[in-house]
Amino acid sequence: MHKPFTRRSVLRAGVATGGAALLASMPTRHVFAQEPEKPSEIIVRAWGGEWVEALKKGVSDRFTEMTGINVRHDLTEDNEIQPKLWAAVAQGRVPPIHVNWDTTTNATKSALRGVTEDLSDLANLANTTELAKPVGLEGYPIVNTYGYVYVLAYRPEAFPDGPPKSWRDLLDPKFKGRVALYNDGIGFHFPAQVAGGGSLDDIPDNMEPCWDFVREMKAQNPLLGEDPDFTTWFQNGEIDAACTISTNALAAKKNGVELAWTVPEEGCKFDTDCLWVPKNLPENEAYWAKQYVNLALSQESQQVWLDGLGLPGVVPGLTPPEGLENDPSYPTKPEDFKHLIRISSAVQVQNESDWFAKFKEIMQG
Repeated sequence: MHKPFTRRSVLRAGVATGGAALLASMPTRHVFAQEPEKPSEIIVRAWGGEWVEALKKGVSDRFTEMTGINVRHDLTEDNEIQPKLWAAVAQGRVPPIHVNWDTTTNATKSALRGVTEDLSDLANLANTTELAKPVGLEGYPIVNTYGYVYVLAYRPEAFPDGPPKSWRDLLDPKFKGRVALYNDGIGFHFPAQVAGGGSLDDIPDNMEPCWDFVREMKAQNPLLGEDPDFTTWFQNGEIDAACTISTNALAAKKNGVELAWTVPEEGCKFDTDCLWVPKNLPENEAYWAKQYVNLALSQESQQVWLDGLGLPGVVPGLTPPEGLENDPSYPTKPEDFKHLIRISSAVQVQNESDWFAKFKEIMQG
């Protein structure tokens, strides 16, 4: 994926004392008597567009400034790099990246395969909320870094009577060819289950209501894409509505597009993304990859990184980006989750590949 600025000042440390400053402020327990050799660079897989820009400003640039280690961003899609990482570890080869920025569901699959490094000794974990802890896994083979909502983003001029109240409002003939969804349907399956007349309690045993609604939506000839596509489509005036992470709508809005977003009566999916380090890296490179993840959990990095994405982080005390306090796409309190759909990672891990395949089969049929 995916799969979404106002920037605040960053704590800075000179490159000359960079590594020492990083380790002094956020030490990780390790077996080295002293700081291990620094690689010239580490490679971090990321999503493109606003996503990688925010990560660069909030985490990668700070990491380079503090350690002198360059950060290269690999924009291979998360689903595409996954089998490459699995194969590298299985065959005893060095993996192609040092840190994977991943969906929690995808990362859980990798953790269950035993290809992820243990991150439980990261010092900054002590300052995180419960959201950082991966559910259903022992310890911290991955670390959640923020949450997000797959909102219904829309162009207000296309909805003169106010925000769409239901996902079914998108079936109006005037929106034919003007609605966008992710190309695997991620974020859409659960509200579609309700919009199709089904119950969330029936997931995953009876998803037929979901597929019925997906078939209805297929008749609307939706545009199918990935994160950067949504921002572009809204900017170019090609779509009026989309099921997308709020970050993409926020990016288009910041570029001057009149946009809003809502949580319809059926609800919206809430999920998390994470960072993890693959096994089989040289020992010193694994160490510095973990330091990168540790830095990403600092309040300073979370503030800048997640300002750029407009998403709630896993560190207490973050200031919501301008205009997002009490926004349905920025849940922080228990009551904010009342209309958000949270399905266990275990259920998603076991079924997501099948759901993606079924969605694509319907859309391509």
